[in-house]
Amino acid sequence: MIAFISKRLRIWKSDDGVAMVMVIGVGVVLTLLVVSGIALSLGTLKRSASDSDWNAALAAAYAGVEEYQSRLTDEPAYVKYGNPDSTFSNPSASTTPKVQLPPTTKANPAFGLGTSGTWAAVAGSSGKSKFRYEVDNLKYGDTGTIRLRSTGLVGTETRTIIADLRQKGFIDFLYFTDYEMSDPAIVGGDCQVIHLYEGRDTSCVIQFAATDVIGGPVHSNDTIVICGATRFKGLVTTGNPAGGYRKPQSTCVNGVFDLGQPTYSPSISMPATNTQIKKETRTDLTLTDVPRPGCLYTGPTKITFLTGGKMNVKSPWTKFTNVQGDPVTSGDNSLSAQCGSIAALQSAAGADVPVPANNVVYVQNIPLTGINSATQAETIGAATGNGSGSRAAACLTANTASPTKLQNNNNVSQNVLGFPANSEKPLVAGTGADASYGCRNGDVFIQGELSGGAVTVASENYVYVTGDIKYKDADTDMLGLIGNNAVWVYNPMDSSNTSISGYTTKDRRIDAAILSVAHTFTVQNYGVGSSRGTLTVNGAISQKFRGPVATTGGTGYSKNYVYDTRYRYTAPPKFLSPVTTTYGINVWVEVSPVFKGSGAYR
Repeated sequence: MIAFISKRLRIWKSDDGVAMVMVIGVGVVLTLLVVSGIALSLGTLKRSASDSDWNAALAAAYAGVEEYQSRLTDEPAYVKYGNPDSTFSNPSASTTPKVQLPPTTKANPAFGLGTSGTWAAVAGSSGKSKFRYEVDNLKYGDTGTIRLRSTGLVGTETRTIIADLRQKGFIDFLYFTDYEMSDPAIVGGDCQVIHLYEGRDTSCVIQFAATDVIGGPVHSNDTIVICGATRFKGLVTTGNPAGGYRKPQSTCVNGVFDLGQPTYSPSISMPATNTQIKKETRTDLTLTDVPRPGCLYTGPTKITFLTGGKMNVKSPWTKFTNVQGDPVTSGDNSLSAQCGSIAALQSAAGADVPVPANNVVYVQNIPLTGINSATQAETIGAATGNGSGSRAAACLTANTASPTKLQNNNNVSQNVLGFPANSEKPLVAGTGADASYGCRNGDVFIQGELSGGAVTVASENYVYVTGDIKYKDADTDMLGLIGNNAVWVYNPMDSSNTSISGYTTKDRRIDAAILSVAHTFTVQNYGVGSSRGTLTVNGAISQKFRGPVATTGGTGYSKNYVYDTRYRYTAPPKFLSPVTTTYGINVWVEVSPVFKGSGAYR
């Protein structure tokens, strides 16, 4: 053993140089491993912190969207504010700024730009999470949609999202009512105008029928009444705090709800009038609120949509198609190529004009005074459509000594367009024909195949749908119909309750978002005659009072209401919104960060 150890010592002694190299090499390797481990540990910590900031920056961007939504809710006019120097708000220096900075009393740090610009702090983050946003409201007037580009900043990390915000309103529902009862102004009666759950008499209701199919979301501020297997394909909500619905008799068949029984949702308030749309025809606001004025017509007006993006307009009482001032100070016919020349509008043939894409048409009552007023002595020859050569002067004054009204075969006074039709009986018993077809009324009579884009047609009085209204292109065409008063499905009957020649075809289709601000959407003479087939509405229906379209006796129309799902993202141009509204996010998408951590654009 001693000899063996002695031998090994001699071998090691002879390998001293190699051993030293091995020792040093092993030490270097161990040192490198230690250094690498430390470096890896520190890198992981650094990366972990960076990942945390990166994730938090997205949350900060979301916080910016929510903060902007709250500002809109508190002040709807906030849509006009932003930073006009933003590349998102005003991409071209040659265009009029779409937004403006708010006054100093409403200064908003989220509108900051550049390295010296401000950021808004996320609440509760002690200033560590920040955001800034840029506003694009170019399409707001047309569709009610605002685009917001929000960037979050945490540490040196930034992330950006773009969100489309749209007002929540009437067109979120295929079917909306304030009161589930007939309109007292149209059908008469002494029903108290309160909701059923507030104590209205149970006899003052309109119920859904077994044959009705409602293919979209429904909301009523009132209690819904059902007696039959009505099918509701969408979500149903009610302003009744207890939710649910009511059956008028215990023997009634239950409704069919694909998405569950009606649940409570807060009531939605109607605006007082639709005159906000009339403002969109003023030509003195082109640098501020109305960059693209629509068309104004006066008195009874007939609109027929034609092929090729055109529409024919007959409006015998119109003198100016645009106005200036509020109250009106002057008229303007400078947009005759868009709205029609006065001579053509007053002629028997009418004016063929382009559909005002992404714009509005407003039909006003004939004013008693001012530039668009009418006098008893005025005449328009053949434009009356009945050969009399006058504008039914007796309709224009309260009580003439010897009234000589234009009359149809039932001695019902006609307006200048020939409504009511020959042999047509008064529209509503007890109200008189003048209440429905008055010569001063801002009524619009409309039908045809819409092509050429999106348009909203509004009337100060009634809207009459005199035939089918269909879209040529269901992807690009869109129509809004807004009556300050009722919206009627034209269904003329003679004194024998028989459909008048020219209006005997069964079934009716309306592609539109329909809104009656103060009254109802209903069918003329729904309670008499034989079945008229099916009323198909492809769009949305909103009304103050529930309008009947049929009776259980087999008269009128069966309902086939189908929701236009495009309304989840957009709306007809300048369509009215509720008195109070909120903004929902329709679409959001993350994009490459637009700002560096320094605040400069990338």
